[in-house]
Amino acid sequence: MSNVPSAADEVERYLRTGETDPHHAAWPGEFMERANRAHEELRGALVHEVRRRAEGLAHESLPHADAVAITRGKVEPMVRGLFPRVEQDAVLATLEKSVVFVTSANIEPLLLKHAYDSSAWTLANLYLASLGADLLGEDAPRLVGLSEGTTCYVSVEYFADDDPFADFIVHEAAHIFHNCKRATVGLRETRTKEWLLDIEYRKRETFAYSCEAYACILARAKGPAERRALAAEYGATARLSEERVDPSEVADIVAEAASARNGWKIILARCAPTSRPRSAIQLLRASWSVEDAARRR
Repeated sequence: MSNVPSAADEVERYLRTGETDPHHAAWPGEFMERANRAHEELRGALVHEVRRRAEGLAHESLPHADAVAITRGKVEPMVRGLFPRVEQDAVLATLEKSVVFVTSANIEPLLLKHAYDSSAWTLANLYLASLGADLLGEDAPRLVGLSEGTTCYVSVEYFADDDPFADFIVHEAAHIFHNCKRATVGLRETRTKEWLLDIEYRKRETFAYSCEAYACILARAKGPAERRALAAEYGATARLSEERVDPSEVADIVAEAASARNGWKIILARCAPTSRPRSAIQLLRASWSVEDAARRR
């Protein structure tokens, strides 16, 4: 008796957890045929279930302002502060077009065309949360933003958030810096400069939260004294739900940034790798050195 689940079982598991079998064993045929059938059935079921749960509900209206203009206004201070002048326009040209607001008008094509099953499921939950609808599973994440590659998916809840230190566009755009290679935006890569910014893996969320809070402080403060006061207010009131982030560390980074001439550089320095990864030739030379030392003994 076969232990392979049926296609119906796989669809039910996907809707509940966002998990799928990469081999698509529940569907008949060669691999590509199985993959195509699985995609059609899984995504079709996802769209149908989202449509069912969203029936009769509506989300906040989008403002009439252009999404590119909104995004550029939010991310430009960050880009100006983190990159040399000669690189700023190339980075801005990418970031200003990076944000996709997830709405009732685009949710279905987003779910059908997204490259990854798990991300499509996460986007479905992001959209359902914006409606106040039931999410797809008990462990479904309740998100307002999701960054992948050079695209930031942002819920329309963004426009209803009244947290003075929250800006999901800045937060998600900050993740692009470690997700995107320099060549992707037309910048020269070197052996030691492959990504837009070199961020310690464990500090990626710390970096994004620090950028988010500091951007909000810069937008509100009229001078250095007010920046420091707002940073102190943030440190006293910030409550971060992200388990991978130490709120006290973020508050300390933001306080130091608020006291500096260019706080963005402080944030970058505090979240940079403690040691740079070595290139292949550096590793080879190191192995030669070890072998030479062993022969001399």
